[in-house]
Amino acid sequence: MAWKSTFQQSFADSLLQEHDALTELDDIQNLIDWSVIEGQLSTIHNNPMGEKAWPPLLMFKVLLLQAWYNLSDPGCEKQLVRDLLFRRFVGLSLQDAVPDHSTIWRFRNKLNEDGHLQPLLNLINDQLNQRGVLIQDGQASIIDASVIEAKNNRPNKNTKGEDTRDPEANYNVKTASNGKMTTTYGFKTHMNVDEDGFILSEQFTPGNVHDTRVFEPLLTGREKAVYADSAYKSEDRDQWLKKKGIQNHILHRAKRNTPLTGEQKQWNRYASQVRCTVERTFGVLKRLYGLGKARYLGLERNHARVSLIAMAHNLKRGANIQRACL
Repeated sequence: MAWKSTFQQSFADSLLQEHDALTELDDIQNLIDWSVIEGQLSTIHNNPMGEKAWPPLLMFKVLLLQAWYNLSDPGCEKQLVRDLLFRRFVGLSLQDAVPDHSTIWRFRNKLNEDGHLQPLLNLINDQLNQRGVLIQDGQASIIDASVIEAKNNRPNKNTKGEDTRDPEANYNVKTASNGKMTTTYGFKTHMNVDEDGFILSEQFTPGNVHDTRVFEPLLTGREKAVYADSAYKSEDRDQWLKKKGIQNHILHRAKRNTPLTGEQKQWNRYASQVRCTVERTFGVLKRLYGLGKARYLGLERNHARVSLIAMAHNLKRGANIQRACL
């Protein structure tokens, strides 16, 4: 199917008054070359046969808006109908129709099924690097994981007597800051962020998968140093990082009958000053992007959402840094 033609200036568009509220996203609009993103998406709906589809770049921008404003699929559709800022960002005139919520749903799943999500994150990060807001040379990788509560997380039964919990989630048990054990039924998002809070890579697993199992897949291959909490500490990993020539800043962990030395405690305090960046990033994602709870059922659908949130966060972070430097 071919792509629809959008944003043909209408008489109603010419009557709009310029206002700061309509230009809030212009910094992000001008931050990167969107044609590069469009090139990555060029294989989607490019069949000339059939009904015309929404342009992939427009749909990708819709998903970014959905992430920034923490909207459901129906909520995003409604906002596109009535919000001039949204229409300006995606390139819809006042006379254009908008994608419905099922189209938004299908496009997000299509990105995941076709393997576009990690390449899109890499393209965005490469462009932010070209703009000078994300430094890739000699970067440090700061790795951690955070628990996400499943959409259906209570052990209830439906009318057929079937368990209504998300079957692809699982229990995570951890010790809270107050020393008490907490149990959450859900997923884990594992992230690698740099010292400025940009997300370099991410993985998504059921809640019972231990953090250390996805340590190596999170590395980009460009890092000169790695920071992580003591859960990632092991002799094998120390040797692996040494072999790769990567500076090892994983926190020391006390063993039974072998407490930490004063030097190790001092080192942990130093490394924690850098490692806390990933904790702040998780805080932003949960507070502003609603990442504390899954929105959909299933591992892959929620993974797609997390990947898009990571891209949206990096673009917003890049625009804020660029604005602060002007």
